[in-house]
Amino acid sequence: AKAGEFGFLYKKAIHSTSAPPDRQTPHIRAEARRGRRNPMNRSTAREIAVHFAFELAFSDERAEALLERELTPEAFALRGREESIYAQFPGEGELDYITRLVRGVGGHGAELDGYIDKYAKGWKFSRIDRVASAIMRVAMYEILYMPDVPNKAAINEAVEIAKKYVDDDVVKFINGILGSFVRTELPEQE
Repeated sequence: AKAGEFGFLYKKAIHSTSAPPDRQTPHIRAEARRGRRNPMNRSTAREIAVHFAFELAFSDERAEALLERELTPEAFALRGREESIYAQFPGEGELDYITRLVRGVGGHGAELDGYIDKYAKGWKFSRIDRVASAIMRVAMYEILYMPDVPNKAAINEAVEIAKKYVDDDVVKFINGILGSFVRTELPEQE
Protein backbone atom coordinates (compact mmCIF):
# COMPACT_ATOMS: atom_id res chain seq x y z
CA ALA A 1 0.00 0.00 0.00
CA LYS A 2 1.04 3.57 -0.62
CA ALA A 3 1.27 6.49 1.80
CA GLY A 4 1.47 4.28 4.87
CA GLU A 5 -2.14 3.03 4.70
CA PHE A 6 -3.40 5.96 6.76
CA GLY A 7 -0.70 5.38 9.37
CA PHE A 8 -1.80 8.46 11.27
CA LEU A 9 -4.84 6.54 12.51
CA TYR A 10 -2.70 4.65 14.94
CA LYS A 11 -1.16 7.62 16.67
CA LYS A 12 -2.27 7.69 20.31
CA ALA A 13 -2.21 11.48 20.45
CA ILE A 14 -5.06 11.62 17.97
CA HIS A 15 -7.18 9.07 19.80
CA SER A 16 -6.53 10.13 23.36
CA THR A 17 -9.76 11.96 24.25
CA SER A 18 -13.20 12.79 23.02
CA ALA A 19 -13.93 16.31 21.92
CA PRO A 20 -14.95 18.52 24.84
CA PRO A 21 -18.60 19.60 24.73
CA ASP A 22 -17.72 23.08 23.49
CA ARG A 23 -15.97 21.56 20.43
CA GLN A 24 -18.54 19.09 19.23
CA THR A 25 -20.12 19.20 15.79
CA PRO A 26 -22.93 21.78 16.36
CA HIS A 27 -20.49 24.34 17.72
CA ILE A 28 -18.04 23.73 14.93
CA ARG A 29 -20.80 24.28 12.40
CA ALA A 30 -21.61 27.55 14.15
CA GLU A 31 -17.96 28.59 13.79
CA ALA A 32 -18.09 27.79 10.08
CA ARG A 33 -21.25 29.87 9.69
CA ARG A 34 -19.50 32.83 11.32
CA GLY A 35 -17.11 32.96 8.38
CA ARG A 36 -14.20 30.78 9.45
CA ARG A 37 -14.28 28.93 6.15
CA ASN A 38 -11.45 27.63 4.07
CA PRO A 39 -10.88 26.49 0.52
CA MET A 40 -11.47 22.75 1.16
CA ASN A 41 -13.30 21.13 -1.74
CA ARG A 42 -15.64 18.14 -1.97
CA SER A 43 -12.86 15.84 -3.19
CA THR A 44 -10.82 16.54 -0.07
CA ALA A 45 -13.89 16.13 2.13
CA ARG A 46 -14.56 12.77 0.46
CA GLU A 47 -10.98 11.64 1.06
CA ILE A 48 -11.27 12.58 4.73
CA ALA A 49 -14.51 10.57 4.91
CA VAL A 50 -12.61 7.60 3.46
CA HIS A 51 -9.99 7.98 6.22
CA PHE A 52 -12.75 7.97 8.84
CA ALA A 53 -14.52 5.01 7.20
CA PHE A 54 -11.19 3.17 7.31
CA GLU A 55 -10.87 3.96 11.00
CA LEU A 56 -14.40 2.72 11.73
CA ALA A 57 -13.45 -0.66 10.28
CA PHE A 58 -10.81 -1.11 13.01
CA SER A 59 -12.95 -0.45 16.04
CA ASP A 60 -16.33 -0.91 17.62
CA GLU A 61 -16.68 2.85 17.78
CA ARG A 62 -19.85 4.32 16.36
CA ALA A 63 -19.68 6.89 13.59
CA GLU A 64 -21.13 9.63 15.77
CA ALA A 65 -18.44 9.21 18.43
CA LEU A 66 -15.69 9.25 15.81
CA LEU A 67 -17.13 12.41 14.23
CA GLU A 68 -17.39 14.19 17.58
CA ARG A 69 -13.77 13.35 18.34
CA GLU A 70 -12.27 13.99 14.90
CA LEU A 71 -14.23 16.92 13.48
CA THR A 72 -12.51 19.47 15.68
CA PRO A 73 -9.89 22.06 14.82
CA GLU A 74 -7.58 20.42 17.37
CA ALA A 75 -7.87 16.97 15.80
CA PHE A 76 -7.27 18.44 12.35
CA ALA A 77 -4.20 20.28 13.64
CA LEU A 78 -2.77 17.01 15.01
CA ARG A 79 -3.50 15.09 11.82
CA GLY A 80 -2.30 18.00 9.71
CA ARG A 81 1.22 17.47 11.00
CA GLU A 82 1.42 14.24 8.97
CA GLU A 83 -1.36 14.47 6.38
CA SER A 84 -1.68 17.61 4.27
CA ILE A 85 -5.40 17.11 3.59
CA TYR A 86 -6.00 18.08 7.23
CA ALA A 87 -4.17 21.40 6.86
CA GLN A 88 -7.47 23.27 6.56
CA PHE A 89 -10.46 22.76 8.80
CA PRO A 90 -13.61 22.13 6.72
CA GLY A 91 -16.25 24.77 6.20
CA GLU A 92 -19.90 24.09 6.94
CA GLY A 93 -20.68 22.46 3.58
CA GLU A 94 -17.68 20.14 3.81
CA LEU A 95 -18.47 19.30 7.44
CA ASP A 96 -21.97 18.32 6.42
CA TYR A 97 -20.65 16.22 3.54
CA ILE A 98 -18.08 14.38 5.68
CA THR A 99 -20.71 13.82 8.37
CA ARG A 100 -23.26 12.44 5.88
CA LEU A 101 -20.74 10.05 4.37
CA VAL A 102 -19.32 8.77 7.65
CA ARG A 103 -22.73 8.34 9.29
CA GLY A 104 -24.00 6.63 6.13
CA VAL A 105 -21.08 4.25 5.84
CA GLY A 106 -21.32 3.50 9.56
CA GLY A 107 -25.05 2.86 9.36
CA HIS A 108 -24.97 0.83 6.14
CA GLY A 109 -21.65 -0.96 6.63
CA ALA A 110 -23.04 -4.51 6.44
CA GLU A 111 -25.03 -3.71 3.28
CA LEU A 112 -22.03 -2.07 1.61
CA ASP A 113 -19.72 -4.92 2.57
CA GLY A 114 -22.27 -7.34 1.12
CA TYR A 115 -22.10 -5.54 -2.22
CA ILE A 116 -18.30 -5.53 -2.15
CA ASP A 117 -18.30 -9.26 -1.40
CA LYS A 118 -20.84 -9.91 -4.17
CA TYR A 119 -18.83 -8.11 -6.87
CA ALA A 120 -15.34 -9.14 -5.74
CA LYS A 121 -15.43 -12.28 -7.85
CA GLY A 122 -12.99 -14.87 -6.60
CA TRP A 123 -12.06 -12.86 -3.49
CA LYS A 124 -13.15 -13.33 0.09
CA PHE A 125 -14.05 -10.03 1.71
CA SER A 126 -11.51 -10.66 4.48
CA ARG A 127 -8.69 -10.69 1.88
CA ILE A 128 -9.57 -7.33 0.33
CA ASP A 129 -7.24 -4.47 1.20
CA ARG A 130 -8.83 -2.44 4.02
CA VAL A 131 -8.05 0.86 2.35
CA ALA A 132 -9.73 -0.40 -0.81
CA SER A 133 -12.76 -1.49 1.23
CA ALA A 134 -13.07 1.95 2.84
CA ILE A 135 -12.86 3.64 -0.56
CA MET A 136 -15.51 1.35 -2.03
CA ARG A 137 -17.82 1.76 0.99
CA VAL A 138 -17.79 5.53 0.60
CA ALA A 139 -18.34 5.37 -3.17
CA MET A 140 -21.15 2.82 -2.89
CA TYR A 141 -22.85 4.87 -0.20
CA GLU A 142 -22.72 7.92 -2.47
CA ILE A 143 -24.10 5.91 -5.39
CA LEU A 144 -26.95 4.40 -3.40
CA TYR A 145 -27.95 7.21 -1.05
CA MET A 146 -26.71 10.54 -2.39
CA PRO A 147 -28.58 11.28 -5.62
CA ASP A 148 -26.85 14.66 -5.90
CA VAL A 149 -23.60 12.80 -6.65
CA PRO A 150 -23.53 11.31 -10.17
CA ASN A 151 -22.51 7.65 -10.23
CA LYS A 152 -19.61 8.31 -12.60
CA ALA A 153 -18.33 11.08 -10.33
CA ALA A 154 -18.43 8.76 -7.30
CA ILE A 155 -16.49 6.09 -9.20
CA ASN A 156 -13.97 8.55 -10.66
CA GLU A 157 -13.36 10.11 -7.25
CA ALA A 158 -12.90 6.67 -5.69
CA VAL A 159 -10.33 5.80 -8.34
CA GLU A 160 -8.47 9.07 -7.80
CA ILE A 161 -8.36 8.53 -4.03
CA ALA A 162 -7.22 4.94 -4.56
CA LYS A 163 -4.31 6.08 -6.75
CA LYS A 164 -2.90 7.91 -3.71
CA TYR A 165 -2.99 4.94 -1.35
CA VAL A 166 -2.92 1.59 -3.16
CA ASP A 167 -1.11 -0.14 -5.99
CA ASP A 168 -2.32 0.08 -9.59
CA ASP A 169 -3.76 -3.45 -9.52
CA VAL A 170 -5.91 -2.53 -6.53
CA VAL A 171 -7.03 0.67 -8.28
CA LYS A 172 -8.21 -1.45 -11.23
CA PHE A 173 -9.90 -3.86 -8.80
CA ILE A 174 -11.81 -0.98 -7.17
CA ASN A 175 -12.81 0.46 -10.55
CA GLY A 176 -14.01 -2.95 -11.74
CA ILE A 177 -16.08 -3.65 -8.64
CA LEU A 178 -17.71 -0.22 -8.65
CA GLY A 179 -18.43 -0.41 -12.38
CA SER A 180 -20.00 -3.87 -12.07
CA PHE A 181 -21.97 -2.73 -9.04
CA VAL A 182 -23.52 0.22 -10.91
CA ARG A 183 -24.16 -1.73 -14.12
CA THR A 184 -25.90 -4.57 -12.26
CA GLU A 185 -27.63 -2.88 -9.33
CA LEU A 186 -28.57 0.43 -10.99
CA PRO A 187 -28.67 -0.17 -14.75
CA GLU A 188 -31.21 2.63 -15.28
CA GLN A 189 -28.81 5.15 -13.74
CA GLU A 190 -25.70 4.13 -15.67
